[in-house]
Amino acid sequence: MKNLIQQLVLQSLATIAAEGVIGEDQIPQPIIERTRDPSHGDFACNVAMVLSKAARCKPRDLAEKLIAALPASDIIAKVEIAGPGFINFTLQEGAYRGVVSQVLEQGHSFGLSTLGQGKRVQVEFVSANPTGPLHVGHGRGAAYGAVVADLLQAVGYDVHREYYVNDAGRQMDILAASVWLRYLELCDETFDFPANGYRGDYVWDIAATLHREHADAYRHGADEVFDGVPDDEPAGGDKEKHIDGLIEQAKRLLGDNRYRYVFELALNTILDDIRDDLALFGVTYQEWYSERSLTDSGAVNKTLQRLRDSGHVYEKGGALWFKSTDFGDEKDRVVVRDNGQTTYFASDIAYHMDKLERGFERVIDVWGADHHGYVPRVKAAMQAVGDDPSRLDVLLVQFAILYRGGDRVQMSTRSGSFVTLRELRKEVGSDAARFFYVMRKCEQHMDFDLDLAKSQSSDNPVYYVQYAHARVCSVLRQAAEKDISVDITAGDENLDRLVETHEQDLLKTLARYPEVVENAALNEEPHQLTHYVRDLANDFHTYYNAHQFLVDDVALRDARIKLILAVRQVLKNGLNLLGVSAPEKM
Repeated sequence: MKNLIQQLVLQSLATIAAEGVIGEDQIPQPIIERTRDPSHGDFACNVAMVLSKAARCKPRDLAEKLIAALPASDIIAKVEIAGPGFINFTLQEGAYRGVVSQVLEQGHSFGLSTLGQGKRVQVEFVSANPTGPLHVGHGRGAAYGAVVADLLQAVGYDVHREYYVNDAGRQMDILAASVWLRYLELCDETFDFPANGYRGDYVWDIAATLHREHADAYRHGADEVFDGVPDDEPAGGDKEKHIDGLIEQAKRLLGDNRYRYVFELALNTILDDIRDDLALFGVTYQEWYSERSLTDSGAVNKTLQRLRDSGHVYEKGGALWFKSTDFGDEKDRVVVRDNGQTTYFASDIAYHMDKLERGFERVIDVWGADHHGYVPRVKAAMQAVGDDPSRLDVLLVQFAILYRGGDRVQMSTRSGSFVTLRELRKEVGSDAARFFYVMRKCEQHMDFDLDLAKSQSSDNPVYYVQYAHARVCSVLRQAAEKDISVDITAGDENLDRLVETHEQDLLKTLARYPEVVENAALNEEPHQLTHYVRDLANDFHTYYNAHQFLVDDVALRDARIKLILAVRQVLKNGLNLLGVSAPEKM
């Protein structure tokens, strides 16, 4: 409906442009909005106010000319001028009935469009360091990124989903050292585990694999391991220097090959676990992009050279610094340390440069909200190497706070006392987790009520929506039991019997679905879709409680069954985009 009215207004604008009221180059894309107050009609357009200055006439006078030039339409009952110059459109009573046939004809394709014209978009999300299992915070980014990607694909973009694997750098070395130290404990070596090591049970599991497969082959005495290593924090030392010393000891004592084996064992074990976890959560990727590949391919060195050539780096204290203050950052940033090692930041610059070189017209990063300060830094670096930073869109996802029995669930990643995504799925199910994660804007804090997510009541939004779908299926089973034939083919016959207020409400809500999908995709706001399916479910449950569907009147029964079949299809389409199942029984 919105698009139809927009086309009518465009034709009207073309007519008055031909008459010289406005220039042909002044014709805008008219904005059509749904009215909040039914007394103001169904849709409103502000184009007369937008163009009044260019047309050199009052908005209401221009609105009258536009209305006079509007082509005739069977769907428009009335057009009026309101307020300072709004044009309000009231539709014919039966204007929305055609949506039932449209839904039944298009099925799973209803709501899809070619708006994106096949433009290539990359969505990179989760990208958690493979230093441990995914926790509930990663889960929100996973659900959000997956739905954003699916929405963009639904409106015609060519979407590439990517996970950036941080398989290099200090955190991975800390993980490898932690695994080796746990292995040494399994070899009966006794010592105080470093305060800054990874302590989760998964570290013990990887160490046990190393011990089971290689016995004492990687063993060194504790005295030898800790010889010359700076004191840890509990002993009055520096925990960072302590863990770095242990990393160096591991590399020296094990040698390159054996240290690399421990490193790869830890990395691959956790990465395989992450892959499995995300797949079971309904999240898949076209590519798992290795950070190390940027160094191996020379991309990092290429990036550093471009920064040198553009004059945006300088040497100080033996390190190479990026002049990020030239682009508004609070301080300059190191890209190469004084020991010759490149930083995470250098890799990130190279990675984003590589994204654009791969031909993506737009790249979307889904990051945790704690990376807020990192956004202008990366965009500054993109500008410094000659790329367009406006092609990067960074979406920040706030952490999810879990509540059980009204109490907040305490978590700490480094200590290993956190709720994993896998544990959350087992407790509330993937459907509830996916739905709850995207019910709010990504930048808003989220309180995740575990008890509510598990409840089978109308207070649980995902249960409420799924139950609407299951209820339609139940009506069809009742029809079969009563030997009532159900014609699920499209057709407008009998739809004029849908005159009840509840039916009109459902028809209007169904007609909004393509518009909601488009807006949710373009604004990267999955919560718009969760709100919509809840509205549609509410309209259906209200209708279900007020009317009978399997009535004796054959024409009325046919119309109502087609209407609820359309409801079922749209609920299924919406839930599918959210990564949530549409059960037939509950």
